Amino acid sequence: MEYRLLGKTGLHVSRLCFGTLTLGPLQADLPLEQGAELLQEAYGCGINFWDTAELYFNYAYLRLALKKIGDVPVIATKSYAYDREGARASLEKARREMDLDVIPVFLLHEQESALTLQGHKEALDFFLEAKGKGLIKAVGISCHTVAAVEAAADFEGLDVVHAIVNFKGIGIKDGTIEEMLAAIARAHRSGLGLYAMKVFGGGHLIAEAEKAFNFVLGLEELHSLAVGMASSEELRVNLKYLQGIKPPEHLALRLARKKRRLKVEDWCIACGSCVANCPQQALFLEDSGEQLRAAVDPSRCILCGYCGAYCSEFCLKIF
Repeated sequence: MEYRLLGKTGLHVSRLCFGTLTLGPLQADLPLEQGAELLQEAYGCGINFWDTAELYFNYAYLRLALKKIGDVPVIATKSYAYDREGARASLEKARREMDLDVIPVFLLHEQESALTLQGHKEALDFFLEAKGKGLIKAVGISCHTVAAVEAAADFEGLDVVHAIVNFKGIGIKDGTIEEMLAAIARAHRSGLGLYAMKVFGGGHLIAEAEKAFNFVLGLEELHSLAVGMASSEELRVNLKYLQGIKPPEHLALRLARKKRRLKVEDWCIACGSCVANCPQQALFLEDSGEQLRAAVDPSRCILCGYCGAYCSEFCLKIF
């Protein structure tokens, strides 16, 4: 496994980051022991960088895995906090539920621009103060926009950016992949640690998985790439891609044929909360003639699963 220094953080991270969203209730909803064992297996293969978020409701998996391995990898988590109280609650929740004294990387979740960063400044100031007290090692943002990466390069105190990068630019809300790469190059020059998300475009690029993986792996400005995994098979295939080795054909084909989709269950009450909170504007309310319910535009959906966190009826599921 290759390791790189994550910008100016002093943290050495594996080139492959385990994106843990897939483990929990918003996606695969694995049994707790099974998810923790997969994290343990990944750590044994050299993956020392795990990405999570308060929104994912999966801290229990990480806590159990940490207990099993007896060590603390570089864990990055995220919060939507706007003010000091929200930021304090998010930090304490992460520390308590993962049983950690120190959070290696804490990010503001889904920032969009310099204006958004200013809107979250009270929370950001709290996280920077917590860093000064030794409760957090590095502070940063996650984002789906070029504008946020550019803003981060100019924002004093930030250490890390987690941005959408894939060869088709799927999921970038305000520009092209070329514009995103230019922003990433600028952020890299400013000393920020950078790691990619949605390498496979939320599943849309699985049929071209090797090309998708190699594209992001070839970007020297990126210190790591986060990939969601929910099985040992997926872990083994991604490790092969990382090593520049073609995975066993039967495994690659099986995963390429595994089509995922967002399903809206029949008991949807059309409250509109998922529509309002979809980062990709892929959800809308539709009148089927029998009832009003949420519906999804597959061409826009990147299968992030975030909508499920806002559904009071638990009717949104990724299959």
